[in-house]
Amino acid sequence: MTPGLDDMKFQRWRRLVKFSINEGGADVHWTTRWFAHWRDPYHLLLMVPWPGFALLLAVAYVVLNSLFALAYLADMAGIGNARPGSFADAFFFSVQTFSTVGYGNLYPLSLYVNLVTTLESLVGLVCVALLTGLTFTRFTRPRARIIFSKWAVVTAYEGMPTLMFRAANQRFNKILEAQIRVYYTREEVSIEGKLMRRFYELSLVRNSHPNFSLSWSVMHPIHPTSPFYEVTPATMAQENGFLHISLSGLDETVYQNIYTRHTYTVDRILWNHRLEDMVTPVDGNSLVIDTAKFHAVVPEG
Repeated sequence: MTPGLDDMKFQRWRRLVKFSINEGGADVHWTTRWFAHWRDPYHLLLMVPWPGFALLLAVAYVVLNSLFALAYLADMAGIGNARPGSFADAFFFSVQTFSTVGYGNLYPLSLYVNLVTTLESLVGLVCVALLTGLTFTRFTRPRARIIFSKWAVVTAYEGMPTLMFRAANQRFNKILEAQIRVYYTREEVSIEGKLMRRFYELSLVRNSHPNFSLSWSVMHPIHPTSPFYEVTPATMAQENGFLHISLSGLDETVYQNIYTRHTYTVDRILWNHRLEDMVTPVDGNSLVIDTAKFHAVVPEG
């Protein structure tokens, strides 16, 4: 039976995808190089790192001018002051036409060359517009500068075991209407024997913040109905479990929605430890926040 087009696309997608869990998040990695995804060029040009973006632009610029230079070589007599058969003269004439610089030492004479320069000028205008839009989009993409504590802890709080970690805004501004959600993710085997990854949302003491600007202590009481109830380092490792955190809000400076995520694997969760206090009262009227203690934890007892 010949596989259909959708089946072939799925098989190609499956070969490219690899799931992994790391400290920064649960990621889907492409097992091939980034330039293999040329079927979605807009997404590719937005996601490729800046050095790769600059390299792609340089290559495209050289290739386009080289193609037009080959077109000009068909009638070098139609370019004033150009040397017969000189690819360099044809290339630099193309560069001047493409960028609409036109220094005047090389200029079109024949109808053929004028037609090619007309086409190239149009292509150059379109390329400049596309490059401007892409560069602007890359620069203006909202990025959150949120840092999470290196460790999450399980400690007693108001008589109940509580999962805790910290988040902080590294910018000197506010994130309005910040929302945070925490999920416990683990592998489970269904009745039919199929291995599946399940996401369980954990209820928080406070899952929103009207003006998130400094530090935020996130707490989940581990009550008997909690998906994290009776979870231990051993069971968490056996289930390939991890905590997935997503935080979103409105950046006060640019008034754009921002989003970030983080993951705590079993080796980043400390049982019977607590987060060291960062806030110290001063003169009875003010508080001092010691950011050097942001990642600090101390054992209980």
